[in-house]
Amino acid sequence: LKLIADVGLVGLPNADKSTFLAASSAATPKIADYPFTTLTPNLGVVDLSEGERFVMADIPGLIEGASEGAGLGVRFLGHVERTAVLIHLVDSTQDDVAAAYRTIRGELEAYGEGLGEKTELLVLNKVDALDPETRKAKAKQLQKAAGVKPILISGVSGEGVRALLRLAAAKVRLFRGEEAAAEDDDTPDEGWRP
Repeated sequence: LKLIADVGLVGLPNADKSTFLAASSAATPKIADYPFTTLTPNLGVVDLSEGERFVMADIPGLIEGASEGAGLGVRFLGHVERTAVLIHLVDSTQDDVAAAYRTIRGELEAYGEGLGEKTELLVLNKVDALDPETRKAKAKQLQKAAGVKPILISGVSGEGVRALLRLAAAKVRLFRGEEAAAEDDDTPDEGWRP
């Protein structure tokens, strides 16, 4: 299959995938405070530097049973199949971040076609809405479920966004067989916008 995008954003409905896409690129996806706002993938070009450009797709929210056709799940998972790297966004404001993670991972693995083996960056999103203690607790809960430390970001405030995009760009370059771009640690991350 031909790639639809270098990076695919996956997660449950309301994980703020569209907000993250808008914060990371010049794309203007529909953003609303209700589930299933995104009905088709939205694409945006992330342009960090000359060597750090990639296309990112906001994949509509997946639900339990997507791999068996629940909702438009099989069609959405087909789009995920056509990406190189996944950014798995988990909404930090929900009660059980581990269950949210397991739901999406389960659907990716059940669908097959190599989705369970794709490079995945695990992200705890909306951390701007949490106090420091809750942030730490949610991150620990997600890490225990996933076996990897999640990256903490806020698509709304921009916190952690640039660092995540740089990591995604490096993973895309690895996928393409290119050398990593030079690090630019002088650029502040807080409130970053494309």
